[in-house]
Amino acid sequence: MVSSTAARSWAGTTLADRRAERRRRLLEAGLDLLGTQGAAAVTVRSVCREAKLTDRYFYENFEDRAELLLAVFDGVAGEAATALVTAAESRHGDLGAMANAAVEAFISFLTDDPRKGRVLLVEPLTDLTLGTRGVAIAPMFAQLIQAQVGKPGSSVDASLTATAMVGALANLFIRWMDGSQDVTREHLADYCVRLLLNASALMEE
Repeated sequence: MVSSTAARSWAGTTLADRRAERRRRLLEAGLDLLGTQGAAAVTVRSVCREAKLTDRYFYENFEDRAELLLAVFDGVAGEAATALVTAAESRHGDLGAMANAAVEAFISFLTDDPRKGRVLLVEPLTDLTLGTRGVAIAPMFAQLIQAQVGKPGSSVDASLTATAMVGALANLFIRWMDGSQDVTREHLADYCVRLLLNASALMEE
């Protein structure tokens, strides 16, 4: 007979740790399915199969499929925002360098793990749940653009320009990722930097 002490030692982790690990596995499975096959492929059954867990553990962490989709999307969007802020802050004070660093960081984010690029930019176009969340977080990215390439303070034109830039840049990156804008990474990055710098002039008016 195994003692309770031995059983605890064999488990090696606390209950909270095991639950956190199961959640991580479910989120990773959701990211992999959403980022490679699309939202339609994400079901409770497919996620559990990918994570090698039963649906009991799915419902331990998520109320339903929609909650998992949003958790995956929010995680990816948060990573993207962090990458942008970190890159821009590393070149603080030099507008051109900040724009270049932010663009390079975002393109790297989209390409280093293509699943995340698809989750962030493509799947919100095909799934209502993700599309609604994408619209809701767009102002956050507009504020990041305004903070990085605009002047301190706020104006109507600055807000309009930053909002327009979110849509323009997202569309450019989507078309580049699907191959319909057949340009090199370097050409795309250079164009986006010039676009941001021109937008900065509009924010100052």
